[in-house]
Amino acid sequence: MSAFVLDCSVAVAWLFDDEATPATDSLLDRLKDSRAFVPSLWRLELGNVLSRAERHRRISAAQIAACLNLLDRLPITADTETDNRAFREILTLARTKNLTTYDATYLELAMRRGLELATRDKALIRAARHVQVQTLPV
Repeated sequence: MSAFVLDCSVAVAWLFDDEATPATDSLLDRLKDSRAFVPSLWRLELGNVLSRAERHRRISAAQIAACLNLLDRLPITADTETDNRAFREILTLARTKNLTTYDATYLELAMRRGLELATRDKALIRAARHVQVQTLPV
């Protein structure tokens, strides 16, 4: 079982058919035999995506419930150290790699745990390459 860090952008592709790719579908299948780690802000970030999608009539309340049910069944573990690292490691990464602090949390987690990073965010992919964190094709 090989674990990886899961960015919100990949999880969104699992929830909206028009954002899915064969690679994101393959990564979802990989979770049958693997585990994903996320920073503690991941649920808030996804909640924001779902809330905005509902306001824009892209998704219904019933569909949100189905999305949450899917996510709850997946082997995803929230890291508990995000808050403690926010003002030092994460802020430093954000400043030096030209990332938002939100994106830097994923990179910091991948670096600290020595895991690959699953993201669709181009700036985050560039920063990961710069610090030699492997990214997964999505």
